[in-house]
Amino acid sequence: MPETPCLLIDVPTMNANISAMAEVAKRNRVAWRPHAKTHKIPDIAKAQLMAGASGITVAKISEAEVMAEHGIEDIFVAYPLVVEAKIERAVRLSQRIRLIVGTDSFEGARRLSETAGRHDHVLQVRLEIDTGMKRTGVEYDKAVELALLIHGLPNVRLSGIFTFRGAMLDGKPTLDLEKAGKEEGELMVRLAEAMRAEGIPIADVSVGSTPTGAYAAEVKGVTEIRPGTFVFNDRMQAKFGVCSLDDCAAVIQATVVSRPSERHAVIDGGSKTFATDVQPHTSPLNLVGFGHILEAPDAVLERFSEEHGIIRLEPHHTLAVGDIVHIIPNHVCSTLNLHNYVYLVDGPSIEKVAVQARGMLE
Repeated sequence: MPETPCLLIDVPTMNANISAMAEVAKRNRVAWRPHAKTHKIPDIAKAQLMAGASGITVAKISEAEVMAEHGIEDIFVAYPLVVEAKIERAVRLSQRIRLIVGTDSFEGARRLSETAGRHDHVLQVRLEIDTGMKRTGVEYDKAVELALLIHGLPNVRLSGIFTFRGAMLDGKPTLDLEKAGKEEGELMVRLAEAMRAEGIPIADVSVGSTPTGAYAAEVKGVTEIRPGTFVFNDRMQAKFGVCSLDDCAAVIQATVVSRPSERHAVIDGGSKTFATDVQPHTSPLNLVGFGHILEAPDAVLERFSEEHGIIRLEPHHTLAVGDIVHIIPNHVCSTLNLHNYVYLVDGPSIEKVAVQARGMLE
């Protein structure tokens, strides 16, 4: 039995999640390029590729390097690279594998072009579009103009456009995933058509997160979806209705270390074990607490210090010092990045696996 706190992955559930997303892509005849930010483990990326994924997505060049070192040969860095040292690394990696990089500005694209030119190399580039997330991405109505400028640069080839919108409508979080996903796809397809009309050979129209990917994939003209969280799922996705709690492959296993009063218990996992980026009582999900406790579903994991998780109990709860609990985290992607290892559980078999791309932030 692994020491607590630890992150357990149920392998049959994970494999079922991978198969389900592969079927979404196959049914809609789109490429499927899962985001590896959720698992950060090359062997899981390989399982996705074996199931039909066309390649993988990462956020940072360091993640791409780790994946390439372990045999992944088709990687999209869905993040603007602007620092010369990182672009140099991207060029070197691009000389070994198929690498696509993101950009959302002329200055960023110019830097990609200049650095690639010094190596007599051509970088494959996708332009990021802001479709409502208000994060990175060129504004929608300025995208064609920017695409024309990038298309004219040497040593970069603008092959596609991409967006990350998530469950957003009219600039706000939404539970209407079908409308959000289809609108995301339609916005991007229209933009690609406008760019093609200007002579820019846009091949890839890449969209879709775990909540919206299945709906965005239905839009004619979408060529690729990039969901990530689906591989494990989490409490947030269950509340969205994307999956059930039974489809959540990842749980934190923790030990009750204290019962200071009849109304609360303390576990040995705090903010260094559970991600806190998805806060309770936040619209539209309005989650209660920081995770779903399988052994006490109506108890509330209500607050953390660094090494302590405080659970609010009702009088009927019987959790005792030494008891083991299993908790589905609100957000599994950020939670996994806190752990050096996960434990893959397949029936009686438990395998300790390093999270090789953990902490690869540069």
